[in-house]
Amino acid sequence: MYKAIAANKRNTLIIMALFVGLISAVGWAVSYVYGNTSILYFVIGGVLIYTLIQYYAADKLAVAMTGAKEIEKRDNPRLYRIVENLAITTGMPTPKIYVIDDPSPNAFATGRDPKHSIVAATTGLVDLMNDSELEAVMAHEMGHVQNYDIRVSMITFGLVSAIGLLTDIILRMFIFGDRDNNNNSPIGMIVGIIVIILAPIVAAMIQLAISRQREYLADATSAMTTRNPDAMISALKKLKGQKPMRRQSTSMSHLFFANPLKPGLMNRLFSTHPPLDDRIARLRANEGKF
Repeated sequence: MYKAIAANKRNTLIIMALFVGLISAVGWAVSYVYGNTSILYFVIGGVLIYTLIQYYAADKLAVAMTGAKEIEKRDNPRLYRIVENLAITTGMPTPKIYVIDDPSPNAFATGRDPKHSIVAATTGLVDLMNDSELEAVMAHEMGHVQNYDIRVSMITFGLVSAIGLLTDIILRMFIFGDRDNNNNSPIGMIVGIIVIILAPIVAAMIQLAISRQREYLADATSAMTTRNPDAMISALKKLKGQKPMRRQSTSMSHLFFANPLKPGLMNRLFSTHPPLDDRIARLRANEGKF
């Protein structure tokens, strides 16, 4: 467990370095095409500011994008009590607790460390799961907090969002910009096309590489915390065939307990979550170790 936490802290630094390096390289390419080095400095400065903002504000952005509302114990005593008890069990501060008004059963955790963390559950999850299953799901989300997955996820969320924004800006520059100022318009167009095509794919690959192993680890953490792997298995079974969430965003799909996106070929190929059957099989295979 401690090795996983240390690895996630290292991954955060690696991701941030890749984030700055990737976008700086794009800024250099655009500045070279336009013959204006000030573009590079502008991009690097913007990246550094954006990275700092994401570190402190990505959790608030994630909450806003899902429409989650913070609750007190009186608002939902059942959910609040379960999260509070899990915090006591794991020795962590009780995170802020949010509820998302959505019939699709799901949950997520975000923040930069256990002292600044958020867990959220949909109304559909609270209604569908019995107490032991809901406890297992929230223990999974608390596992993300405990293992510092939330910090890695937050930086990944910022990276994916930034790449989407950057590709949109570059597209507009090459389509609507003043081509007379370009050093070489054909090269400029080629660079723009490459960035537009590859950047979202690279972002998706980063999500895949980080997210799938995180989910297996959080499932195991839940089973160890509750000493009840059967509850997690039962919760995962109940997710089969459920409808996607109403508010969907590919940039933050990796934050959720289960894939919140509409089923489809591309979503299956680039899913940030392992198949439910694989998660169940891995829990069963390690049941005696919990």
